[in-house]
Amino acid sequence: MIERTGGAAVRIPAAKILIDGDWHDSADGRMIAVYDPATEEKIAEVVAASATDVDRAVQAAHRAFESSAWQNMRPLDRGRLLEKLALLIERDAEDLARLETLDNGKPFAVSRNVDMKFAIDALRYYGGWSSKMAGEYIQLSPLADDGGTYRAYTERKPVGVVGGITPWNFPLGQAIQKMAPAIAFGCTVVLKPSEEASLTTLRLGELVLEAGFPEGTVNIVTGYGHEAGQALVDHPLVRKIAFTGSTATGQKILASSAQTMKRVTLELGGKSPTIVLADADLNLAIPGAANAIFPNSGQVCTAGSRLLIDASIYDEVIQGVTEIARDLKLGSGFDPSVQLGPLVSSRQLERVSALVAHGIDEGAEPLCGGGRAESTGYFYQPTVLSGGRAEMRIAQEEVFGPVVLAMAVQDPQDIRALANDTAFGLGASIWTQDINKAHLLAAQLDCGTVWVNTHNVLDLAMPFGGTKLSGLGREFGTEVIHAYTEPRAVCMRLETTAFG
Repeated sequence: MIERTGGAAVRIPAAKILIDGDWHDSADGRMIAVYDPATEEKIAEVVAASATDVDRAVQAAHRAFESSAWQNMRPLDRGRLLEKLALLIERDAEDLARLETLDNGKPFAVSRNVDMKFAIDALRYYGGWSSKMAGEYIQLSPLADDGGTYRAYTERKPVGVVGGITPWNFPLGQAIQKMAPAIAFGCTVVLKPSEEASLTTLRLGELVLEAGFPEGTVNIVTGYGHEAGQALVDHPLVRKIAFTGSTATGQKILASSAQTMKRVTLELGGKSPTIVLADADLNLAIPGAANAIFPNSGQVCTAGSRLLIDASIYDEVIQGVTEIARDLKLGSGFDPSVQLGPLVSSRQLERVSALVAHGIDEGAEPLCGGGRAESTGYFYQPTVLSGGRAEMRIAQEEVFGPVVLAMAVQDPQDIRALANDTAFGLGASIWTQDINKAHLLAAQLDCGTVWVNTHNVLDLAMPFGGTKLSGLGREFGTEVIHAYTEPRAVCMRLETTAFG
């Protein structure tokens, strides 16, 4: 147990890996230290799983998938398993939220009211999908009349063993985002959480066992991406990889998956524009632009890190966003007055610091922030950079920190080109009171989601994913069935003489 602000006790799960319904040590005993990003103190260890450990987990998932018990389980009963898990997370939401805050650094209110709520909603949403897997009847037009009558139909079948590789910014929610649809549609799963934030995924494993999931249907291996993650991607019995994380890692996964023709869904990086048009309601647009970038300390894939503002209102908007940024309070996520926690690790802090320094060297002007906060922990000041240009490195690369680069748009006709002028295409937001402009501009943006007069609104009923280097495939919504199942066509010839 670890005590934090307010006397909150946080229970750390055991440093084990979940394979075939039981907890195990690793094959070689190697461990990874876990640090509290708010204090830089070592708080735990997790297993550094090897390829041998991953193979054991995949073999268990494969046996479970092939078992008659799993193959014959009613879809509704798979959905009931997910509902049982949702009830357990509801029961333990306070404890899980504290563990998420300790491990990731985000404010407890966010862990409790965003991360836990998403996890519970996702389990129930996908649980409802378990009985919605359906095919279609197809009327054929045979090339030649051979005297027979043809009937054809499709049925959707689970892809098999799914490898779910998750990031550190929303650890529990991302684990469930991979696991729940896989289970709902009859797949089995091996989860590999980020080594930067594995603790709530291990607690999830405890709850999976308590909920009564059949042995081997959900397995959890912690470890490094280049070892455990790579072993999962390379394993011949894994039929699909569901990954959320950096574009560079996603590219490696895609290349490796080609060797065994694995199915993939890749939700990768973003460089989302927040576009404020001249007619925008600034009472909404200014706090909206700030809320697009600073929550979760900017560690959000769809963060509005490029702020494109009509030149006629540039000064007013940038001043308003800067004032909001200056007033944000940094500190321990267990302090209820804190609005921003630390970045997740020293490595992430160094990356954000380097990109901002490079941007300033290229001519961007820091209106606030621009450096590490003077305190223990991996805290970075909320930063507003003015004078941005599209060719700047910080305008092209994902920062993944509380940093926004603002650019004045002199000619509205340039907005489309500026908004699309990155290798990414995950999200964008448009702030305007003109519905015609909203629809016409939204149609011109090359990205997976466009928000109008809001930003970062995600709903499980709405497909989510990106274009270009922001990934492949979609999760959520009706698209989810295509991500975890494959169609099988069945064609049969009937003899017309059977009934005379």
